[in-house]
Amino acid sequence: MIKKESTKVVFANDNLEREFYSLSENSPLRKNMLRAIRDIKENAFVGAQLTKDLIPKEYVQKYKITNLWKYDLPDGWRLVYSITTPSKIEIISVILEWFNHKEYERRFHY
Repeated sequence: MIKKESTKVVFANDNLEREFYSLSENSPLRKNMLRAIRDIKENAFVGAQLTKDLIPKEYVQKYKITNLWKYDLPDGWRLVYSITTPSKIEIISVILEWFNHKEYERRFHY
């Protein structure tokens, strides 16, 4: 397995970041996402890479991504992120969305 630290982990947009920070400090989802962010920072490739044909067209159009990774959170929640390398020494992981299993299945047409 490839292991490379993310230079940083960011949210895809301000609304998503606000939504994350609006979660209660005691929220299990927030705590699990903080652990996921820490794991992704330690190893950008910690998630499961989805094949290109599974990347929703909406993500490609909106974020211009070419790769997508899924990080399984407890209780059926999923966090999806993309990895970008703006320079040869910088790896940035971009959190695109998180959702429960039902919403994940809907987004990915399972």
